[in-house]
Amino acid sequence: MKDLHTRHQAVLPDWLALYYDEPIELTHGEGRHVWDAQGRRYLDFFGGILTTMTAHALPEVTKAVAEQAGRIIHSSTLYLNRTMVELAERVAALSGIPDARVFFTTSGTEANDAALLLATAHRGSNQILAMRNSYHGRSFSAVGITGNRSWSPTSLSPLQTLYVHGGVRTRGPYAALSDAEFTEACVADLRDMLGQTRGVAALIAEPIQGVGGFTSPPDGLYAAFREVLKEHGALWIADEVQTGWGRTGDHFWGWQAHAGSGPPDLLTFAKGIGNGMSIGGVVGRAEVMNCLDANSISTFGGSPVTMAAGLANLTYLLEHDLQGNARRVGGLLIERLRAICAHLPAVREVRGRGLMIGIELVRPGTDEASPDAAAAVLEAARESGLLIGKGGGHSTSVLRIAPPLTLTVAEAEEGAAILERALGEV
Repeated sequence: MKDLHTRHQAVLPDWLALYYDEPIELTHGEGRHVWDAQGRRYLDFFGGILTTMTAHALPEVTKAVAEQAGRIIHSSTLYLNRTMVELAERVAALSGIPDARVFFTTSGTEANDAALLLATAHRGSNQILAMRNSYHGRSFSAVGITGNRSWSPTSLSPLQTLYVHGGVRTRGPYAALSDAEFTEACVADLRDMLGQTRGVAALIAEPIQGVGGFTSPPDGLYAAFREVLKEHGALWIADEVQTGWGRTGDHFWGWQAHAGSGPPDLLTFAKGIGNGMSIGGVVGRAEVMNCLDANSISTFGGSPVTMAAGLANLTYLLEHDLQGNARRVGGLLIERLRAICAHLPAVREVRGRGLMIGIELVRPGTDEASPDAAAAVLEAARESGLLIGKGGGHSTSVLRIAPPLTLTVAEAEEGAAILERALGEV
């Protein structure tokens, strides 16, 4: 393993992060478990950054991939593609957007990049509103709108970005307000900002901020934002790369917790739909999706193999009500974790929805983030056979828990017990 790590360091850039003091190589997986090159078995509570949505080595998906690969692997969007059309039909119907059109990409970054292109072209403006503490990808334009300093390596951007309050409920100048007062203050801030701009193209927002540490506003905030945006003709882009496909349990899409004024104009998705295969995309109103007046294709977006995987994965998810499982098992898990953490002074908050849970760590007796504690818990959990993630706003002090949506009650209890020991040790 040290040899592979040395080779990694010799040919890959320094900023390509690896988890753990002694990085591990994952060789195979099954269900909610993975194995490393030494044969150690782990309960996977991070799913390749929320990407293995249903299960590792799900037979329905691996069979669909193998069968499609045996026919044709690649063709590009220059030719009719039956699996792409079939998946697009299902995504359009599930999106809640009337007369929707779908464009497939290879990642969430590329999906958000495409949404920004569409919104700015449709509105004839390069002004974008984004949320503080947000993350939308690693492309030049996506980094340019990211509101999380830890993931924004440059201030250069083709876009003019203005950052809005509201994505983080329990920190910042409005944290002490009630939910209603918080929403009112954020709406007033948005209205004031729009009054000082010239034709904003769109607001892009994650219903629950992923890399930012699974933070979210009160339900209804983005519906209230939408009413103000409509007054100015600005679009709403919902970044559902991490929240989509039922992971939050209560809703199929994160935007549905803010549904008062209808669906977003554009919705971006990726990660879980392919269960590990590289799929992203944008679904939106036909008027916006059709606005480009130059040629465009996608060489790899909508490839036959990834589309076959997406169709099989989505079918499995719907037929087995994995959204309902996320609500039931996720609800049990978050209550168990809150009980575990209630007496720990280093835990500031346990938050989340469904199988999307964050544990924020601080230095005891303060409100100061503790990335060292988060890193230590990450290591201790791995030593005991549990893989989790980490994130957060100004520092990576939030433990991120997002298992595959087929997680069982017994596995949730097992993972919670490991986390209890790891938190206690640290």
